[in-house]
Amino acid sequence: MEHVLVTGGAGFIGSHFVKRILAADDVATVTVLDALTYAGHIENLGTAFFNPKLTFVHGNILDAELVGGLMAAHTAVVHFAAESHVDRSFFAAGTFLETNVRGTQTLLDAAMRHEVQKFVHVSTDEVYGPLLEGMATEEFPLRPSVPYAASKAASDLIALSYFQTYGVPVCVTRSSNNYGPYQHPEKIIPLFVTRLLRGEPVTLHGRGEHVRNWLHVEDNCAGVEAVLHSGTPGEVYNLGGGTDLTGRELTERLLRICGATREAVTYVPDRPANDLRYSIDCSKASAQLGYRPARDLEGGLAEAADWYRRNPDRWAPLMRNPQAAPPPARRAVPAAPAGR
Repeated sequence: MEHVLVTGGAGFIGSHFVKRILAADDVATVTVLDALTYAGHIENLGTAFFNPKLTFVHGNILDAELVGGLMAAHTAVVHFAAESHVDRSFFAAGTFLETNVRGTQTLLDAAMRHEVQKFVHVSTDEVYGPLLEGMATEEFPLRPSVPYAASKAASDLIALSYFQTYGVPVCVTRSSNNYGPYQHPEKIIPLFVTRLLRGEPVTLHGRGEHVRNWLHVEDNCAGVEAVLHSGTPGEVYNLGGGTDLTGRELTERLLRICGATREAVTYVPDRPANDLRYSIDCSKASAQLGYRPARDLEGGLAEAADWYRRNPDRWAPLMRNPQAAPPPARRAVPAAPAGR
């Protein structure tokens, strides 16, 4: 039976993953470690917060003493915690490096000392940088363009080095753009949906021709779970295979779903280092782990938009104050399971 530590488990992707593994018969306990910064909210966990298999710990991955105490009680780690918004990284590169690189190293040190059986480090396709054609395999060189992507590339390399140097059983996942319910409204899909629902305009950079691959959050979590259980230590797995869309094509779909017209769209000069196209080859995860995205884009977008339509109390305060964070939650450190 697994005892899984999930960092960033109150965030968008992390909370979906926590709900998923709580339902797994081979998972005995789950501990969420989350600093509850602007993008982490206990509400994302919903009723899962009260699941008897779950322990929530309000804390930071940079706290080596806390991390060490938690690591002793777990057999596996799934590491989602990160500063993740590209635009924020332009103005706070040091924070991104501190959390994404040194925070990852703090976790890896503890995982090494306590001999965890699997460490899944969750990353992004942005580490490969822009591709004008073709797809990046896991062996593709890392060419990040912005501080966020550079910090994730560095954390990937640190994680893999702990496998090579110390034998920590690390796997790395790199996914394309996720979407779905509970996502913070600074990201493009919830940002556009919430603005359109309020009758406000939405803004595209440049000519709206930047290409991204859109993957439902549940499909990404299914891939991460497969890597947790069956991934080979020392290996990287691309998780994508959703739908490629330009910004303009994505916006047209959201306009239809929200009942808005093209008059709601405005264009502004492109932001710095806005990579034109990302694309990853996911055949390795498919062949080795049976990974297959299952969610339909149109249905997934409609589902996400409906969630924002039904839950304005969840996102409206964040639109007024993007830095808002909930009050501190309870902190509880579980005892080490038998046999550890």
